[in-house]
Amino acid sequence: MRQPNGQTKVIFVHIKYFKQSKMRNKIIILSCLLLLSSRAGFSQDESGLRKPELLLDMIDTSKQMGKDLLSLQTRLGKLSFSGYMQPQFQYAAEKGTKTFNGGDFAEESQNRFMLRRARLKTMFSHHLSDGRPSAYIVFQFDGTERGVRTRDFWGRYYENKWELFSLSAGIMARPFGFEVQNSSSSRESPERGRMSQILMKSERDIGALLSFNPRKKDSKAKWLHIDLGLFNGQGLEGSGDFDSKKDLVGRIAAQSLKLSKSGIELNFGFSALIGGLAYPTDKRLIFEHVGQSVRLVTDAREGYFGKIAPRNYFGTDGQLIIPGRRFGAVLRAEYIFGHQTAYQFDSQTPGQYAVNQWGAVQPFITRPFDGAYFYYLQNIFSDKHQLVFKYDWYDPNKLVSKNQINPILDFTSADLRYDTWGAGYIYYINPYVKLVLYYEHPVNEKSELGGFKQDVRDDVMTCRLQFMF
Repeated sequence: MRQPNGQTKVIFVHIKYFKQSKMRNKIIILSCLLLLSSRAGFSQDESGLRKPELLLDMIDTSKQMGKDLLSLQTRLGKLSFSGYMQPQFQYAAEKGTKTFNGGDFAEESQNRFMLRRARLKTMFSHHLSDGRPSAYIVFQFDGTERGVRTRDFWGRYYENKWELFSLSAGIMARPFGFEVQNSSSSRESPERGRMSQILMKSERDIGALLSFNPRKKDSKAKWLHIDLGLFNGQGLEGSGDFDSKKDLVGRIAAQSLKLSKSGIELNFGFSALIGGLAYPTDKRLIFEHVGQSVRLVTDAREGYFGKIAPRNYFGTDGQLIIPGRRFGAVLRAEYIFGHQTAYQFDSQTPGQYAVNQWGAVQPFITRPFDGAYFYYLQNIFSDKHQLVFKYDWYDPNKLVSKNQINPILDFTSADLRYDTWGAGYIYYINPYVKLVLYYEHPVNEKSELGGFKQDVRDDVMTCRLQFMF
């Protein structure tokens, strides 16, 4: 029930009474709870800037997922619900535009309405009698006009002897970098960058995660957070794990380091992914250096089948927060480099083995890559209005560029570098609704490939409303 001071009163239901109630009464009780309980959708701290919600966060009352969640309190623990949906309209430069901004347009479509995301999350938390967390379970589903998919299905156990460690297992976000973990409900740009989507499409994977984060109130190391996880590797884009190789993923992060009395705050982290994919054939594609040129050739020597092709990523990210409700600002950046194993015509992490039109399994290729993104966020006269500026690049193959990317040498559009410029405006209408206007201008590398000798017209304008509870 909304109180005069703007806070929310959490409603509790005694589990014994709930069990004894008739079905009609149960429905009435749940309906009343849905109507009377609520939370602030876009949380702020004293700096006047909205805090990001990370996909692996537990309920934290300093962040938006913990602001008076719609909940049922039982003897077993607290059952909480939250959700959001993102209806949007997009206009592209041409019909059939191929884009990482919500997926490719249909061949004869230049504009579209779509429900980009519609998430419902259920969370269960159990605390000891002294308030320390003991267990945390998350279920999240995404339902749009394209179908229903599982997004999160994981549980976490907290040790309370030292109050340092927790163990998580299930379908969850991989602890790599910042953008991959930043929830779509709090991210300022409509989509993650091209690099994040190619390397870690869907962000989630199946595995187990050990975390170190001091929880004692008087701990001097509460700023330190370390995650180390073991995952299948292919993410949620395949029907299951197709080889025995696992990805070791880890991140060390320093959080909320105060740099001045005025409240300027620094966050930074270092991430690594050590993994790979088993070769499905004895063939592999390699780069052959001939003088100053490079060409792609097939290495058909025997003995590759079952061996591991590397997928190794290394990254660093940082965020500088300048407080102020009227003119607060955020500078954010992340750089990632390494080796990516995929296919000749697609550098995206494979979700399953690919076959050609004759049913033959395609050989892998390993490319050296790098990429980065930069955000600048600026409040304008109010914490309700925010300008967003973003630049990112992704170079999937650092061995070749420009006219070296030639079909005669067997290179494809999967070897092209992209630089993407974006700008937008966010209006936080109220705690439950925000409006996002965003224009994205990708610039592809000019090459000798047909259709990519000049910059392709693939700009996209997005107008999105986000509703959340």
